[in-house]
Amino acid sequence: MITAGALLKGEIALECDVFFDGRLEGTMRSKGVITVGQNGVIVGEVKAPHLIVRGRIEGTLDVDRVEIKENGYVGGVISSKEMVIESKGIFEGESHRKTSEAAAKPVKDAAAEKPAEKKS
Repeated sequence: MITAGALLKGEIALECDVFFDGRLEGTMRSKGVITVGQNGVIVGEVKAPHLIVRGRIEGTLDVDRVEIKENGYVGGVISSKEMVIESKGIFEGESHRKTSEAAAKPVKDAAAEKPAEKKS
């Protein structure tokens, strides 16, 4: 837990869940859930499997799932598999859907694979 009033600059790398209610200018990476509280502000980059935003983030997000809660704000670029924006949550920016490699491969057209018929 990082409480309101804390000001951090640089990179934070965590192996666990974290509740962040301070201000960060930099990068936050976690292998767990990052929850940005109502007083929390992150300006920079966030990377995690699951991100819950009740405060404010401006920057680049690389997450599997992002939830922007009521009064939460995200401005910037989000790359995610899932995005949930609750009523009164705000997102301004670009959103890119992450896919698995198998899902990203184009489906072959069966008609294109047939050999051309010979006409006499």
